[in-house]
This record gives sequence, C-alpha cells and structure tokens, in this order.
Amino acid sequence: MQKNPSASGAIENDLLAALRPEEASLLTPYLQERHAAPRQRLYDPGDEVTHAYFPCGATVVSFLVVLERGQTVDVGLVGREGAVGGIVSQGRLPAYARAEVQLPGRVLCIPTKALEAAKARSPVIQGLFARYADCLLAELFQGVACNAAHTIEQRTAKWLLSAMDRTGEHEFRLTQDQVAEMLGIGRSYFTRVVKALKSEGIIETKRGMICVKDPSALQQKSCACNEAFRQHVKTSLDGLYPVPAEDEEC
Repeated sequence: MQKNPSASGAIENDLLAALRPEEASLLTPYLQERHAAPRQRLYDPGDEVTHAYFPCGATVVSFLVVLERGQTVDVGLVGREGAVGGIVSQGRLPAYARAEVQLPGRVLCIPTKALEAAKARSPVIQGLFARYADCLLAELFQGVACNAAHTIEQRTAKWLLSAMDRTGEHEFRLTQDQVAEMLGIGRSYFTRVVKALKSEGIIETKRGMICVKDPSALQQKSCACNEAFRQHVKTSLDGLYPVPAEDEEC
C-alpha cells in the first residue's frame, strides 16, 4: 500500500531531511511511501527510470552491474544518506545498472518528472542533488579501484562496514550466496573468507544472517576505501545533513 510520508512520522532520509520546509514542500506532495522487499529490483539495465527512490532508516539498495553471462557485481550502496534513480539525469533515461534492495524496509518514491520540476523551481534543491550526485560518483570511482586492487577479505570487510555505516546495525538478514554474488566472487572463495573471519570471532553466521561481533577487528581487515569515501562526503555535504545525536553531544 502506498501512502504519503507525512502520515507515518519521520522522513528518515538524510537527503530529504536536509531541506528546509519551503524546499521540502515542493517534493512532499509527490512522495509516496512503499515497502521495499529483499532482492526487489527497482529497475534493471535498459529500464526507463521514471521514479527516484529514497531509502529510509535501515533500508539499503545496491547498484549492480550485470555482466554478459548474468553475473552481477556490486558497485555501490545507497542507504538513508541518499537516493536512487534520476538523480543525475534530466528526465527519463534508461538505467545502466540494476538497482536491487539488499536490506529491506521503507522507501519514499517520487516521479522523476516531479523531482525535475522541483529542481527547476529551487536552486537549493538543484544544488543539493548535484552535490550528492558528485558523492555518488566518488563512491563508484572508489568501488572500481577497490575491486581492482584489494583482496576478497578486504572487500568483504569493506562491504559489511558500509552496511553498518548506513544502517547503524551489526546484524543483517543476508545469505552468504547473496554477499558473494554482490562481490562478484565464487561461493567457495567467499566461504573461506567467512570461515577465517568466524575463527577470529569477528563475525558470526546463522541461517540467512550475518552478524558483526567485533567491528574494530573488522575495520582492521578492511581497506581504506570506506574512509576515503566518508571524508569526501563530509567535505562535499558539510553543513547540509542533520547532525547525528551522538555527534551533538561531543
């Protein structure tokens, strides 16, 4: 069932929450709340992108590049910090990558036509989305470099840390096959990495679940890609996004 987000409380998306009431009023009438199910495809390569999606709370969406034999590789994650679909382009264009829900939950959906009209009316909205688009491009650049230069263990640790950053959670309803597919590696390689991380007490697996038990140790296993991206976002969007409660107390 779709409903207007004003009927269900907080927006829980930082990109939208960064807008002042006068700018938000240009978008709010067109936003519809939906539930995004696990592995739900928001669009596939070649699909016409007619809507933009704003993940809320702990919802996380992956960009997946589909290769010639159907293999997919995760090239970027989007959580409550951003949006998927129609962010850079002006109007309806075909999608290049697949957008697939990895961690389910609420999303807010808006027609790209309404989003483009709001950008045209408000330089503030246009500027905010342009700066976010730059951050999204930086994530894709960093992901290409990471996939080329870093080990499977480093990339696994990086992916789990990225999910933690976006959700604030340490436990994810994900199968090992699902993560291996996103990383573009064989199940046997990923199984060895998981076994090593479990033996060191860093993660724990249950049926259809992956739990991070020692985030600090996982950070040591990871590459520096997450931190590089985090610093770029901080610089590019400084002062635009709401300050988390824990940061306000420091």
